[in-house]
Amino acid sequence: MKIAGLLLLVLLSMTGVAQDRSLRVDPPFWWVGMENPVVQLMFHAEGIGTAEVLVNYPGVKLLRKIRIENPNYYVLDLEVSKDARPGKVQIVFEYQREILYAVEYELRARVSGSRERKGFGKEDVIYLIMPDRFSNGDLSNDTVADMFEAANPANPNGRHGGDIKGIIEITDYISDLGVTAIWLNPVQENNMQAYSYHGYAITDFYRVDPRLGSNEDYRALVDDCHEKGLKVIMDMVFNHCGGNHFWIKDLPMENWVHQFPEFTKSNFRAETAMDPYASDFDRERMLTGWFDTPMPDLNQHNEFLAEYLIQSSIWWVEYAGPDGIRMDTYPYSYKDFMAKWMDRILKEYPRFNIVGETWLQKESHTAYWQNQSPVSGTYDSHLPSVTDFPMQYALKDAFTDKEGWITGLNRLYYVLSQDLAYADPFMNVIFADNHDLSRFYTSIGEDYHKFKMAMAVLLTTRGIPMIYYGTEYLMTGEESKGHGFIRENFPGGSWESAVGSWQLAVGEEQLEAYDYLKILLNWRKNSEVIHQGKLKQFVPQDGIYVYFRYTDNDAVMVIINKNKEEKTLDLKRFNEVLKEFKKGIDITTKEQFFLESNINIKPETALILELK
Repeated sequence: MKIAGLLLLVLLSMTGVAQDRSLRVDPPFWWVGMENPVVQLMFHAEGIGTAEVLVNYPGVKLLRKIRIENPNYYVLDLEVSKDARPGKVQIVFEYQREILYAVEYELRARVSGSRERKGFGKEDVIYLIMPDRFSNGDLSNDTVADMFEAANPANPNGRHGGDIKGIIEITDYISDLGVTAIWLNPVQENNMQAYSYHGYAITDFYRVDPRLGSNEDYRALVDDCHEKGLKVIMDMVFNHCGGNHFWIKDLPMENWVHQFPEFTKSNFRAETAMDPYASDFDRERMLTGWFDTPMPDLNQHNEFLAEYLIQSSIWWVEYAGPDGIRMDTYPYSYKDFMAKWMDRILKEYPRFNIVGETWLQKESHTAYWQNQSPVSGTYDSHLPSVTDFPMQYALKDAFTDKEGWITGLNRLYYVLSQDLAYADPFMNVIFADNHDLSRFYTSIGEDYHKFKMAMAVLLTTRGIPMIYYGTEYLMTGEESKGHGFIRENFPGGSWESAVGSWQLAVGEEQLEAYDYLKILLNWRKNSEVIHQGKLKQFVPQDGIYVYFRYTDNDAVMVIINKNKEEKTLDLKRFNEVLKEFKKGIDITTKEQFFLESNINIKPETALILELK
């Protein structure tokens, strides 16, 4: 077919993927009115890099056309002016006056109010959900024909059938529990031969895995959560992708991924990023080594890959409307790239929040990654929140180690005393466990008293608490047995198709744990002093740890008695706070305590008193 003018072309409609399946463009569509007027389109099709390009649309200017190394790719930079209207941009690729590909690229109107979307913060409690293991709302998508791995609920490391519709069915339960935000492990396509359930080997950054649902299902989940007062945090991965990603089958450029003469793993020493004495060899091995054989390590110093990743995250925020992002393996990507990404996100969404997974052992190493940390020197990450692993270690050790000068409850004291390393420790995401760690109830020897004390600390100390699904029912699991055993099916989900799958027998103690957490969570949801209050702690003595959350007018006193016997607590030591108050009311039992000289604390008890 000869070109007779753009207006005479019959163009293919692009809504996610072209009707011609051999042609792919990312992002699948874009918006007018973005803060950054330039969008970079990546086309992938046989021989497209040999073509010439024609672009025709009012208010859209072709800034750059880039033929990268692989002739099956073409990159275009389009400038979308403020005057451009929503519509379809005509883009034609032709070779020797023959049309190779013709598309209509859609520009949409921005979602109303998207720029002002408020992220998650100190007022929130996050509920972490692994979608494949939470609830099966659609039995028809357990196994999908063009996906490599079929459902196998009897396999702890296989797909069990949980999906987005299953989560939507239980959002009333989640809201009633008292949490205010949900974080889902990655929902993007993971078309891998094995271990595809966890979501961290992404094979399509723009598509929800069809065994979890569709892009529209994910957007419906976000809308449903917003209607019920729940925020949604989207998990993203920039460090690596799945080995079955179309990039890996047809590399755009040789340096798209980090390559070695033979397979080379990361040394997993994220401390090298800030170690003043680190060797270049160790630092490079951490940054460029692969996480595992099925997960090629992405090179974010390739400018086109970097732009692809940045735009994919902006696309999801604008398209689906999540309230935050959790970025996986934050220190394993180049830190200058991560700072650039943060800057781009916050320019589009100034009130947005992002938490970076900073799995590090020490407080200063973790603090380094937070925006404007006193220990980060000239590096400015722009990152508001970090995952507080030192606090997680301390929370476990506090209730499993014997009391000593720096052990037992003193571990909590010492971790918090190092908060001077953070710009804002109250924005740290704190947790007792997660999808990579042994279940907390297992870690503390399935001791219910320790569980209650630890949950009281988690929900009243500084930071943004996160609770792993099933914690409310005392779910157990040992990481050393394999990740499948710490990611078992949620007992409150729908599992009609899960023949042979694990089910928790919810007994009296589990129901009591649920009731206890529900009381704490719903109280915290409405407690301004916990959301905005300062923290004052007293050195633990005689197996008792006391701290306060307080504002100018209100205060909460938290008393942890780890002893196996009742203790009498002399209140004179706490007079600097208590002098303003006459009594305290236990938030769980409503019992009143008069704050005159001393009070009796039951053994292995957490007492949370609202001071009046």
